[in-house]
Amino acid sequence: MKKASNKSYQMLVNLSIIFFIMGASIHLVGDSINHRLSLIGYQLHLSVEDNPIMKKLEPKELVKSFELLYFYDEVLGHYMWYIPFFLCINIYFANSFLDRDLPNPKLCMLQKILKNILLVLSSVYYWYLVTEGQITPLFISSLAFMHIVLVYNSFQMRKMDQNGKFLFHTFQLTFILIGLWSYWLWNDSQLRIKYPGLIYVPEPWSVYSLHYREYFNLF
Repeated sequence: MKKASNKSYQMLVNLSIIFFIMGASIHLVGDSINHRLSLIGYQLHLSVEDNPIMKKLEPKELVKSFELLYFYDEVLGHYMWYIPFFLCINIYFANSFLDRDLPNPKLCMLQKILKNILLVLSSVYYWYLVTEGQITPLFISSLAFMHIVLVYNSFQMRKMDQNGKFLFHTFQLTFILIGLWSYWLWNDSQLRIKYPGLIYVPEPWSVYSLHYREYFNLF
């Protein structure tokens, strides 16, 4: 935030950090339990109720407890984690516009290559966050907000700084990667059971559990 061209709302940023830590803590606990379950045969591409080990669980009412755990981990924890995260990103982006036009720094060929590599790596990282976190609506909302801010500042004759441009291009490339990911798995009937609806973005670990676990057993 300190590298933004304009100052942001520090109180809102501080509150976002608090909720971010709380959400990350909830997610860490849930993921730790899910990892233990995976070691004894829990299949990530299936819902909690449809998992073979859950069907063998006695008494049957215990399945509801694991469904509650799944809600805390995959829904509540993720949104408490990612809403503050994207809120801070949007605040940063909104403060990356200047009234004056900054000169573009002259980069040598190596610097341009490294910049593009960093852009791709950053986009892959955000792709993983969105797909594994199941926060596609939140990501799309953030990207739409960025476009609205860009259009508004264009009318105000304000220019993005270099960090704002990098963030904006990262999100655009991330959106393309998510689209390609969904297109690749669009006709997967087994994943469609767990991920119904129009916004179809399967989790990478579910794809691994369904198609690749027998070839690459990571845990």
